[in-house]
Amino acid sequence: MVRLKDIAAQAGVSVMTVSKALRDAPDIGSATKTRIRALAQELGYMPNTAAQGLRTRRTRLLGLVIPASTNPVFARMLLAVEDLAFQQGYDLLLRHTLNMPEREEAVIRRLLARRVDGLLLSPVYRLVQEAPIYQELARIGTPTVLLGHRAAFCQAFVNVETDDLAGSYKLTQHLLQLGHKRIAFFGGPTAVPAAQERLEGYRRALREAQIELDDRLIFHAGSTIEEGEKAALQMLQESPQATAVQAFNDLVAIGAGTIFLHQGLRIPGDLSLVGFGNILSSEHFRVPLTTARQAKWEMGSVAVDLLLRLLRREPVEPRRLPSELIVRQSTAPPPTGK
Repeated sequence: MVRLKDIAAQAGVSVMTVSKALRDAPDIGSATKTRIRALAQELGYMPNTAAQGLRTRRTRLLGLVIPASTNPVFARMLLAVEDLAFQQGYDLLLRHTLNMPEREEAVIRRLLARRVDGLLLSPVYRLVQEAPIYQELARIGTPTVLLGHRAAFCQAFVNVETDDLAGSYKLTQHLLQLGHKRIAFFGGPTAVPAAQERLEGYRRALREAQIELDDRLIFHAGSTIEEGEKAALQMLQESPQATAVQAFNDLVAIGAGTIFLHQGLRIPGDLSLVGFGNILSSEHFRVPLTTARQAKWEMGSVAVDLLLRLLRREPVEPRRLPSELIVRQSTAPPPTGK
């Protein structure tokens, strides 16, 4: 293994000069730095990051905690986080919670044991006022940025979130402008703030259009394709005479749309359908989905930027990113006479 003294011997300088050159110390000339760095690269020198961490009390490690990287929203966000962290000289430790509070606490503790410099967390949402692991993070002062909305148990942390209310409002307004009055809503997990905002956006658009809210048109659907399928079957069984369906996210919309098509319904001829998120499969579904674009890459990039600012002890503010209406082939005016 190449050591600093090997580089020093080749360069004809002291070990201290090599160390300072590789650390970009201001008292070493630029020509000397360039020569030593080129030589270090030629010899295949690899810095001992563990030793550097002991000196600087920084590990150059960031922890990323998300439900699952198979979720297309988080997959895109993960790429952005890793890319920006890499550019800034940080390595990423990825952990999955699988939406389980006890696993979330365990992975956070493991990351803290690895002495990560900071954390990026997508919270496992629950209807509680306090969560011990979040109280501990606040107490020990670990720089932390939330990927998503703040809830009661994680109010102490800065976050980056999507304007879900406005995005949902735009989707409902789009359906109303097409002439739909009976719009079913397939809601997301009750404890998730994004689900609450999207339901409120739907309700607000209906109120402004002076259309009476009908609870028979609201179905609990969760967040997966399978849950979307179940909600669609329930709607067809209860027959609330909806001419359009607005889903919590694109996965739910794809699950619901699959059932509707299998039952012989035409999308959008018999039933219009919208999702939320603009994941890749929404554009490539059998009937390309009208949806709201979630700024997934930007969300990851902004989160890393906020965390780096926290690490530099700079003031930061929560960020709320806009969503954009994407109109595709899954929406059209309701069938004549409905």
